[in-house]
Amino acid sequence: MKDFVVIVSPDGAARLEAEEIRLAGIKARSAVPEICGDAIAEAPARGAFRVFEPQALYPDGEGGFAVKHAGYRGRSAIQRADVFDVMAAKAARHNKPSPLSPGQVAIGRHYRDLVERHACAGLKCSSIEAMRSGGGGRGGDFMDAVLRDREEVDRLRRRIGTGSALVVRRIRPSKRGSRTSIFDRRLVDMVCLEDRPLSDVLKAHGWSVYGDTSTAIAKALGQALESMRGG
Repeated sequence: MKDFVVIVSPDGAARLEAEEIRLAGIKARSAVPEICGDAIAEAPARGAFRVFEPQALYPDGEGGFAVKHAGYRGRSAIQRADVFDVMAAKAARHNKPSPLSPGQVAIGRHYRDLVERHACAGLKCSSIEAMRSGGGGRGGDFMDAVLRDREEVDRLRRRIGTGSALVVRRIRPSKRGSRTSIFDRRLVDMVCLEDRPLSDVLKAHGWSVYGDTSTAIAKALGQALESMRGG
């Protein structure tokens, strides 16, 4: 039987100290920084986010344009942090460089956006048929865009190839345990499409998340993303 500390408030309500700590942690994680103002609601379900300064081009009065802060009332904004932001933040906390280059992160996000956009394209099929029956060309334009996305996704996946990031070799089954090989395509999809950290990829395939395996999987991801860039 576990011991709990009970806090009794002035109105007589009893609460568990552990629950108080849990709720306080949730509120702290969902708190919006002051530089973003009070127009953004605190939302525990939002998850991790990053703060950034919106920027836009404005006339500079001399026939040109200048980049200036474009936030609402001069405030910063927040954006949901994806797996790449989390990787960079974790590396920064340990005073280490990000495991991925800006170009690798960009192609990973481009791949994610392409796949998501193509997956959602089917929602417009009924309207496409209506536009075609009406004799307009907009339906064809939409289908051309869908096909271009499909071709781009296929091209990127061909660049990933069929190799393996971590391979189970020369290990007796009795010592291998639940470890399975991690294919490059599966690695990229788990990170880019499922927004899962590298530790999740290792655990899902039965690998240790410490030491050489963590280094190897990060390097393999970088190489796969570089291949997608055409490098």
